[in-house]
Amino acid sequence: MKWILGAGFLLFVGFVFELGPLVYAMYVLIGVLLVSRFLTFTWVECMTIKRDCDKLSCQIDDTVAVTAVARNTGILPVPWMLLEDAIPKDALTSSPPRIKAKGPRVTVAQLFPAASKKLLYQLTFKQRGYYQIGPMLLESGDVFGLHRKFKVSGKPNFILVYPKVVPLEGYNISSRRPIGEVKMTHRLFEDPTRISGVRQYQQGDPLNRVHWKATARTGTLHCKTFEPSCIAGATILMDFHQYSHRGGQFANALTELSITTVASLANTLYQMNQQIGFISNGRDAAERVREEGWKQEFRTRKMARRLLDLREKNDRLLPVLVPTRRGGDQLMRILETLARLELTTGLNFSQLVEESKPHIPRDTTVIAVLRAVSQETALALGSLKRSGYAITAVVVVEDRIPDWVVPPDWANNLLAQGIPFRPIHDEEALTNLCGEQMITA
Repeated sequence: MKWILGAGFLLFVGFVFELGPLVYAMYVLIGVLLVSRFLTFTWVECMTIKRDCDKLSCQIDDTVAVTAVARNTGILPVPWMLLEDAIPKDALTSSPPRIKAKGPRVTVAQLFPAASKKLLYQLTFKQRGYYQIGPMLLESGDVFGLHRKFKVSGKPNFILVYPKVVPLEGYNISSRRPIGEVKMTHRLFEDPTRISGVRQYQQGDPLNRVHWKATARTGTLHCKTFEPSCIAGATILMDFHQYSHRGGQFANALTELSITTVASLANTLYQMNQQIGFISNGRDAAERVREEGWKQEFRTRKMARRLLDLREKNDRLLPVLVPTRRGGDQLMRILETLARLELTTGLNFSQLVEESKPHIPRDTTVIAVLRAVSQETALALGSLKRSGYAITAVVVVEDRIPDWVVPPDWANNLLAQGIPFRPIHDEEALTNLCGEQMITA
């Protein structure tokens, strides 16, 4: 645009002072500028992008092959086109990197009509997550270097990387009680396979409860009574607030250990055919994904790349919820949710507890997976316990726990509320989580 304005000004000067050669030169320059602008626009707009990934979900350390094809659908040849397939910049530059790329993602191509250029590369995922692959950044310009056009185009692909699952040793399957012995405070359910006695028939008792042998022997209707069923399964509450996971050399590793802890507990409960639920104050990465608006034009390459790295503010004010229930798909729903979970600055843990109460069944243990235990967090769990819920906590800590002479503040906060807990600091400690004795007041 500046070139055209400058040429227009010189053309006006040439007319005023009757400078014929200058006027002729400006006519030529303006013509070249307009033609080059039209050609550059046409070259970029006639490009179509198609991308294929050999799989859209995988495990940690798996490799995904990506094929991106740019095709010239116009009738004019494209002298040069820079193609760059975008992958998350923070995943490449983090320490350690969460993605390792092998193969060319950036190339410059000359494309004749109906010709195409293929990019082949591989991505190895070193950490769970929900990764956006694409869109493609296009850059082209005229042969004189007078005009350039930048654009992001092509629908992105999304790859889900499941969290790591660690087998838990020492889990007492015969007890059918998750993470330790829990006393029933409410006879909400009875187990029809465990007869505890016989009593006289009461109005409203169903016929399938009638004890026919006792009825025949006594001459009056008698009904069977059953023992209350064991507490089945668990609802896992995980604190994924950014403030709780801040600081420290191993902050990211401990955050991922928290995810692994939840995934491992859920897997163990699933194998025992118990119901599982999951609630967190984190944010689902799928909610921030922008699938529309990729076909946009930009004046500079920097502006185009800024769109690819765009993040919304993490101010989620509703819990991420997987309702507590049994079923073959329940574990997969929880693992998919954990894979997409991101730290947030929305609800803190005490607010999460208040929001979660209507969604926590009375017949499950509440397992709180925590990174930091403030007094407010402990009070929230204490309030939940006083409401009649069975509570236990798993605290992910940075250092191995020694024999305490004086317990740390976070432990005192839980002990003051009567919340039993187990600290873990690495995957080995997680493996023995259920075999360790809970720390109680």
